[in-house]
Amino acid sequence: MSSIFDGVAGMLGDVFGAPVTYQPKSGAAVVVQSIFREEPITITGEQGQDVLIEAPSWRVPRDLLSGVKRGDQIALADGRVFQVLAQIGTGSPASDAFVLYELEPVS
Repeated sequence: MSSIFDGVAGMLGDVFGAPVTYQPKSGAAVVVQSIFREEPITITGEQGQDVLIEAPSWRVPRDLLSGVKRGDQIALADGRVFQVLAQIGTGSPASDAFVLYELEPVS
């Protein structure tokens, strides 16, 4: 079913995002246009509540990438690498809604 929200995440990723290399534990790396943030952000949770995310975070449209798991890694253009800790639901009904991942730096 189509929604008025379909397509919005892709446009936001194109405007505010940058290429990020996603490396699953097994399989080939994939470069995706997505949004990486280090500063704390507040999102609306799946039940409408405000959720403060203080760890680095990564937003990627769900139609671009699926199957991201804890322990997978992303690499930024500046060479820094982060590990996926958890997926955080945002409650958006759009087929291409952002999926938000909480990250930690890899040393």
